Amino acid sequence: MNSGTALDHLSPDLARGIAALGLDAGTLTPPLMQYLALLHKWNGTYNLTAIRDPADMIPKHLLDSLSILPHMQSGALADLGTGPGLPGIPVALARPDIQVSLVESNGKKARFMREAIRVLKLRNARVVEARIEAVDEPGAYTQITARALATLSEILAFGGHLLAPEGRLLAMKARTTEVEAEALPAGWVVEARHVLAVPGLAADRELVVVRRGA
Repeated sequence: MNSGTALDHLSPDLARGIAALGLDAGTLTPPLMQYLALLHKWNGTYNLTAIRDPADMIPKHLLDSLSILPHMQSGALADLGTGPGLPGIPVALARPDIQVSLVESNGKKARFMREAIRVLKLRNARVVEARIEAVDEPGAYTQITARALATLSEILAFGGHLLAPEGRLLAMKARTTEVEAEALPAGWVVEARHVLAVPGLAADRELVVVRRGA
């Protein structure tokens, strides 16, 4: 798959970051460059993300999304409030064993993701254009993700019903979760907190894993 875009000069930077995460840069770089080019193009018209520079999108969007892969399981994933498909689309590209539902209520972002899925020929991703709490698929997912969406309690209030009994919430955070963890609703506990080392990104990042309590 050849990206063939004006952003090809960024391809080595992306490839180095992918390799630093221990992933296959040869396989992942071309489709992720296609996604980056689409995101940059659409962003000029539809304001899909506040990050305007595609060079900044590589660490802040693409590599950040890929950094959670070691902590993900096979099966069904709901990416809540995914925006333009982050982390869901990079995850779907890297892990064909994960079936990704991209949950987003914003029509422009949903249209962009449908086009990205078409262009990238992603067979393991679909768009669910709806508010999170309105998704009527109780217990259908082994995991849900949320990236800078809301507090842990709010994420569970919106989307906890989507998780299977043994399912997990994987919340991407800026290492500010001490208070949030203490405020979890009854029946939910923090299972683990993983520091995320994102190549090219100096910000503190962590993945908080939440499950139902015993």
